[in-house]
Amino acid sequence: MIKAETFRGRKVAVFGLGRTGVTAALSLVAGGAEVLAWDDNADTRKTAKDRGVPISNLKKTDWSEIDDFVLSPGVPHHLPKPHWSAKLAKTAGVPIICDIEILAREVAAKPARERPKIIAITGTNGKSTTTTLIGHILKTCGKDAQIGGNIGRGVLDLDRMHSGTFYVIELSSYQLERTQSLRANAAVFLNLSPDHLDRHGTLEDYGLAKQTVFANQTQDDTVIIGVDDDYGKALCTKLKVKNGRNVVPISVRRAVGHGVSVLGGKLFSNIEKKSLEVCDLRKARALEGRHNWQNAAAAYTAVRSFGLDSKEIGEAILSFPGLEHRMETIGMLRNVRFVNDSKATNADAARQALASYKNIFWIAGGVAKEGGIEPLNDLFGNVQSAYLIGEAAEDFASTLDASDRPNQIKKTLKMALLCATKDALQSGVENPIVLLSPACASFDQFKNFEVRGDAFRSQANTLMGIEAEDSSKPSHEEEAA
Repeated sequence: MIKAETFRGRKVAVFGLGRTGVTAALSLVAGGAEVLAWDDNADTRKTAKDRGVPISNLKKTDWSEIDDFVLSPGVPHHLPKPHWSAKLAKTAGVPIICDIEILAREVAAKPARERPKIIAITGTNGKSTTTTLIGHILKTCGKDAQIGGNIGRGVLDLDRMHSGTFYVIELSSYQLERTQSLRANAAVFLNLSPDHLDRHGTLEDYGLAKQTVFANQTQDDTVIIGVDDDYGKALCTKLKVKNGRNVVPISVRRAVGHGVSVLGGKLFSNIEKKSLEVCDLRKARALEGRHNWQNAAAAYTAVRSFGLDSKEIGEAILSFPGLEHRMETIGMLRNVRFVNDSKATNADAARQALASYKNIFWIAGGVAKEGGIEPLNDLFGNVQSAYLIGEAAEDFASTLDASDRPNQIKKTLKMALLCATKDALQSGVENPIVLLSPACASFDQFKNFEVRGDAFRSQANTLMGIEAEDSSKPSHEEEAA
């Protein structure tokens, strides 16, 4: 754990005692701060208290005595409606921060020779794959890489920092809007598409929150930007003009000068003195599809900016085992392949899987984002049939009916998987895919997308196990023999 020593002697309120809230509270206590922590859920409070978190009812606190307020990223301070704790903090003029800001201050307080290297990754889609891939590359190349933030461990739960450490941090817009001091030695901005607009109000404000990742960079740091969408192109141009920093564009659609591209499935780097073929991404089984090629280009660029060998990076990319819940192949049942893409919580994320496969038996639904699945209309031709679950089932069915695409409302994931598997086995099509790519949040039926993906994996493994068990039983002819 990282001790928040820059907060020593300060009185800090903490609201939201999930994974990041608990680690933030414990880090602050270890660093010498006086902590008052609270959560609206009594069971959550008890669990946190059992771990040593000081519990105090913030509704009864004198906020004029509070120096800082650590608010869980998932709790709104502005839109769509500010939480009661945020209202109290604002009225008292208390700064609202998150655990990323605490880490940023701890790093900045260290002498330069003792600071870890920070690689920060943001964007609408691809963050988790890129973050995990960067960590994999660094570890494969013999570096001490710690992964955290919006994925895995809370950043204050990472191992002790030292000059040889790399902190690879996935950052959401929710975290970035409460972070002022972070300096990323390499900052990755993958893409931007409409998401979380209930929280940010407009696409412009959503993008500005994401751009905070660049705020404290200097000319010694590296900016990596996906330029295959209009927003990325404009942002790349703007940052090249500003501060003369090292801006590296990445593209999977065309060659880019002083950048990194994927052409014909091969990763090329033009940031060296001459164009260099790094690796053939078509050999990377865990990185199927153009969107994953963009993730690989971003990961290569980020790691290469620290001087690591290009050939070693390329070999590490090809050995990447993949990310859970993101186009994760679970296994096969005869000729049917099960793919878990539970992390596709919006249409743009689901687009990646729908564009990567043919003959899809698609399980979708949950709590829909704005626009539903209408933006995916151009890919419905890859879908043999859809199996719809959760709150969005009726609306998704209407969209698919309008495109004459077969669909069935099954409500539950288990029933959808059973029907999709049966239809795929009987379809006679080549290489059928039973794909969970919901294009929705999970909160109507599951705690989060991980739980949803785990349920899909478990149920698919059960089906494959039944098949294996049946095939191992002797037939009547064998018994007779």
